[in-house]
Amino acid sequence: MSEVKIIGVVGGGQMGSGIAQVAAMHGVDVVLHDLDQRALSIASSSISSSIDRFVSKGVLSKAAGVEVFKRLRFTTNLEDFHAADFIIEAIVESEDVKKSLFVKLDKIAKSSAILASNTSSISITRIASSTTRPRQVIGMHFMNPPPLKKLIEIIRGADTSDETFATTKALSERLGKVVITSQDYSGFIVNRILMPMINEAFFTLYTGVGTKEDIDRGMKLGTSHPLGPLELADFIGLDVCLSIMRVLHAGLGDNKYAPCPLLVQYVDAGRLGRKRGIGVYKYSEEPKSTKSSSRL
Repeated sequence: MSEVKIIGVVGGGQMGSGIAQVAAMHGVDVVLHDLDQRALSIASSSISSSIDRFVSKGVLSKAAGVEVFKRLRFTTNLEDFHAADFIIEAIVESEDVKKSLFVKLDKIAKSSAILASNTSSISITRIASSTTRPRQVIGMHFMNPPPLKKLIEIIRGADTSDETFATTKALSERLGKVVITSQDYSGFIVNRILMPMINEAFFTLYTGVGTKEDIDRGMKLGTSHPLGPLELADFIGLDVCLSIMRVLHAGLGDNKYAPCPLLVQYVDAGRLGRKRGIGVYKYSEEPKSTKSSSRL
């Protein structure tokens, strides 16, 4: 098992930039890619602000914060991944888009490189089937936001090798994360449990059982959740929640995973959550886009 020295990250959104930051903070050289130069500029600013907060809280020294940026490189050219030992995809939650990307990465990456997906629900086996190296494809699901959340969920595809799994687990632990392992079923562990809860919260709102405030307050104070499920949905992005529910519904074939019509309506209306300034709740300022613009 060779040491990972260079990581490529595809997607300059909230997840991709967060993953890049975590790797750079733990001594790994990182190449962060997005097709949109503006997305990379936003990612650079976001990472800078996050590092400043770590420095102000005494988690990092000022010198260490400077070193983080020395390990980061931003690019709009996928060819710059040719020397990467490990490539992590963190783009839109669409199987077709991910497969198209993996076809390109398979051609660009060196033969020994591992290709990982940060997908939160899509089959790793099917993503791997688009490459000539299915033994070197794996799921590496970071939690949001990556610099703060301790968990990584690793998912083995049908053909993922023991060496690929061991390298991914070792890298995850090197990044200061706790690892859980899921079988390759729709939604894996975390979202198999979380998303139906969020969907049920939408049904509770849809059918008038309670107000959005009381639903969230009930779960925070009654079950010790740090965020209510509707607040959390806004943070994740309602479009992402809907995509995962559709993957669960199609993959598991049970109508209990059918998306709530209210969730569908909000997404259709463009009420995607914090990133759009409105979701279940309205926000005073529309945050900068956190969605990666990486497309093929």
